[in-house]
Amino acid sequence: MDKATYRIETVAVHSGERRPGPEGSVIFPIYQGTVFSIEPGTGYHDIQYIRLNSTPSQRYLHERLAALEGAEAALATSSGMAAMTATILTFLKKGDHLLAGSCLYGGTHDFLTQHAEDLGLSYTFVDDQSPDSWKQALRPDTRMFLVETITNPLMRVPRLRQVVEFARQERLTAIVDITFASPVNFRPLSIGFDVSFHSATKYLNGHSDLVAGCVLSSRANVDRVRRTLNLLGGSLDPHAGFLLARGTKTLALRVRAQNANALALARFLATHARIKEVNYPGLETHPDHAHARELLSGFGGMLSLRLKGGAAAAERLLAAVRIPFVAPSLGGVETLITQPAKSSHAGMKREDRDRIGVTDDLVRVSCGIESADDLVEDFRQALAKV
Repeated sequence: MDKATYRIETVAVHSGERRPGPEGSVIFPIYQGTVFSIEPGTGYHDIQYIRLNSTPSQRYLHERLAALEGAEAALATSSGMAAMTATILTFLKKGDHLLAGSCLYGGTHDFLTQHAEDLGLSYTFVDDQSPDSWKQALRPDTRMFLVETITNPLMRVPRLRQVVEFARQERLTAIVDITFASPVNFRPLSIGFDVSFHSATKYLNGHSDLVAGCVLSSRANVDRVRRTLNLLGGSLDPHAGFLLARGTKTLALRVRAQNANALALARFLATHARIKEVNYPGLETHPDHAHARELLSGFGGMLSLRLKGGAAAAERLLAAVRIPFVAPSLGGVETLITQPAKSSHAGMKREDRDRIGVTDDLVRVSCGIESADDLVEDFRQALAKV
């Protein structure tokens, strides 16, 4: 399939499919087997084996994921955390230092703060909105710059082009977590990032029924990460891979509906008397709106907010909404609402959460594909009870 010719809606449906498929199947089947015959001269990492990420089902999924993001190659992993850790452990060695955006997903933050030192790695958190400050954080052993496309859970959009320019200038590997944006809204490799990774549990799958991750980059880089993952053992089960591939077929439709719902809800909340703050880059009042509009095709389905009345008001809001599920995770077809301090960032120390703004009164909303009017009305009735 010519990835350069077709738009993402078509790529999402048809990429990776064999024509004709095995036994004439339109849908690529699940190869559940772990044992495959080996041709003479096959190297260890090229043996068809699930842990080595090389079975027919895995290769099919990798082709689909790569096509969605316009990457040379992709690698599916057992979770987003497996994608992140395998990437860091591939491109950094003992004694290396990395720069990281100051507001990261709680699991990424915890990996750095709780395990990097044990692995012989060091890190410095930097303000990813302030390129002039990055040079000061550089060390002779700095090798990587890690950021998120849209930060979790404050919805800031880092200076991504400047990150790439700085990384090239300083010969750093530029790594980005694109989970919140998805390839529908942004393709980071196209502006020069070396590696991107997802929690595919979220938008790529979109149905809240599996856990997976993926890494995307050049073929050479992905092969390096795959060899690391082969040893760590974080491969994706074939059946979960089948569900992920199926979920990606509707990715463009889902994400555009979620973009629209989040924007409609954010605009409503921004004018409500009970709301103190709304964090959504699609709002003209958002501090990153101008460069987010230039970078992104859509502003995503995620927003966060604070109510007048603090954490107690936040808890009353969660109790009063009817459509959203009060649950962690994000990116599914159903709207979810949560307090990040009690879910995605619960593993962080309170002082670290407070420092980056993930306080107890913060509420995060992952918009689904329900009617935007119904979502707005539901939040209207819930806010009347807060």
